Amino acid sequence: MVVRLRLSRFGCKNKPFYRVMAADSRSPRDGKHLEVLGYYNPLPGQDGGKRMGLNFDRLKYWLSVGAQPSDPVQRLLFRAGVLPPPPMLAMGQKGGPRDTRLVDPMTGRITTPESTKSAVPTVGSEVDEDKD
Repeated sequence: MVVRLRLSRFGCKNKPFYRVMAADSRSPRDGKHLEVLGYYNPLPGQDGGKRMGLNFDRLKYWLSVGAQPSDPVQRLLFRAGVLPPPPMLAMGQKGGPRDTRLVDPMTGRITTPESTKSAVPTVGSEVDEDKD
């Protein structure tokens, strides 16, 4: 049995509310679950922020026994500081081909290996002035 940490949708039409659950990977999205681990409300509250509550002890337990988080749950756990940042790729256009350059998760800028190499001179770029 493969355990997944995923979101289960609750709430009304156009007003979603999610619970973070540990569930068998074969069960449906809103079906049978093993344990409720927290909640996530994507709609902004009166302060303008999204609401999230997680049981960190149980989340760490499920991750330690091999539960795999889904992509949305992995992003939530990164925001909460439980997991390291997921690998992100920059998108070109909507629906267009993907850009394979890596993006720095903290700044959102594209990381380039050329910027690190420019400080170190290469063998071919050295100029010999003693050719006289």
